[in-house]
Amino acid sequence: MADHRKNLTEENGRLLRNIAAASVGVALLLVSVKLAVWLLTDSLSILASLVDSMLDAASSFLNMLAIRYSLKSADDDHRFGHGKAEYLAGLGQALFIACSALFIGFQAFERLSAPRVLQNTGAGIAIMIFAIAVTGCLVYFQNRVVKKTGCMAVKADSVHYSADLFTNTGSIGALVLAGFGWPEADPFIAMVIAAVVLYNAWQVGHESSQLLMDRGLPPETEKEIERIALSHTTVLGVHDIRTRLSGQARLIQLHLELEENLPLGEAHRVAKEVEAAIEAVIPGADVIIHQDPVKNGAS
Repeated sequence: MADHRKNLTEENGRLLRNIAAASVGVALLLVSVKLAVWLLTDSLSILASLVDSMLDAASSFLNMLAIRYSLKSADDDHRFGHGKAEYLAGLGQALFIACSALFIGFQAFERLSAPRVLQNTGAGIAIMIFAIAVTGCLVYFQNRVVKKTGCMAVKADSVHYSADLFTNTGSIGALVLAGFGWPEADPFIAMVIAAVVLYNAWQVGHESSQLLMDRGLPPETEKEIERIALSHTTVLGVHDIRTRLSGQARLIQLHLELEENLPLGEAHRVAKEVEAAIEAVIPGADVIIHQDPVKNGAS
């Protein structure tokens, strides 16, 4: 069982390292593409998207470092591992996202009073379609990794890049409308983009802070833990189930009620069997079990 858990952790680690590196590469590519579009068009919506991508590149790089750190094995100073680095990365990303939203909103408010005629809108639209395709591919693979690993840092990155799909589409809309003689659409769409980005910042920050404060695993997971424990014929009852998430590790503590005259060696064997059963069902589970003696029929 330990080997299976180790292999699962190593596979998840490889996936997380690869997707983090891919995020940095895509972010740098998008910065280059959007810089070219902005220089061609002078569009505020494109500038907003460019700034967002620049912050994406910075936050994705920090994210990559945080993921690598969170995957380090436990040591003498960090007995439960380094998994919470993921949530610190999530909070950092929330700050990056919020700053980009405020910058976009401020620039859009100024531009509303003095709209500008945009240039080279056709070329800008073509390049932004390319940016959408690249971002869409990244989000698809990020979501697959999140589904497999539950990594909060990658989830935060995915939320951010999913918002980019919206901002990129909005930027194309602004270029199209400007081509039809409505330059006022550019700052208006930029303000909508800012609002969406700010909402995403709140989502990421809230989720990360909850996990940093040791929010428990979902109720259905705790019910499953109880069901597994009670399925052992020697277990009379279960209580004080406590859970929390730390990166890729699901830390689980519970008390087993066992017959008071059960020999110590037998009680230990039962606890190890329940521990193995839980770890077989819940990926990344790290289980600590306390045995409580009770009179048979008293639980």
